[in-house]
Amino acid sequence: MPTLNKRYNQETTQVEQEESHWYALKVFFNKVFDVEETLNGYGISTYIPCETQGNGHERKPMINSLIFFRSSPAFAQRVNTLLYNKAFVYTSCTDMGKKPYPIPEKEMNIFMLVCSSGESGLEYFGADDSFFRKGDRVKVVDGVFKGAEGYIRRIRGNRRLFVSIHGVCAVATSYIPQCFLRKIQNA
Repeated sequence: MPTLNKRYNQETTQVEQEESHWYALKVFFNKVFDVEETLNGYGISTYIPCETQGNGHERKPMINSLIFFRSSPAFAQRVNTLLYNKAFVYTSCTDMGKKPYPIPEKEMNIFMLVCSSGESGLEYFGADDSFFRKGDRVKVVDGVFKGAEGYIRRIRGNRRLFVSIHGVCAVATSYIPQCFLRKIQNA
């Protein structure tokens, strides 16, 4: 019988990994590292947009109250209970009520690419998608942000790329030269 349980657990783990998505958490009292530690204790992968300070070992969150985690939809449903009074999961409304909002893989990968670039001059914003989705949709074809996709806006005279996670947040890069950008058609 133990072999059957072991096999079932392996299959369940494999199914959960295949069905896992990124989700966002709004964290109270700027305790992102405490929440990260709790989620890691459950074996959940996390991502906090951070910059390093001092000797390169101290992390400072770029958005004090935001953490991303990758899990199965079932675990994401339980997170609000597990982290009661510490954080809540961003949700979307469906015909069956509210459920945790899964962040598309491509959107999350581009966001992590930009946030983890180590470039200075990045600016983070709240969830006002209408502002960030104006302008031409482009792909960066060269430079530090190569592969990133988003919308171009001029801010203080500079052409900047906005990469957003719908309903959660956005990040604006520093200046990107025109020759590094290719317009995405039919976007």
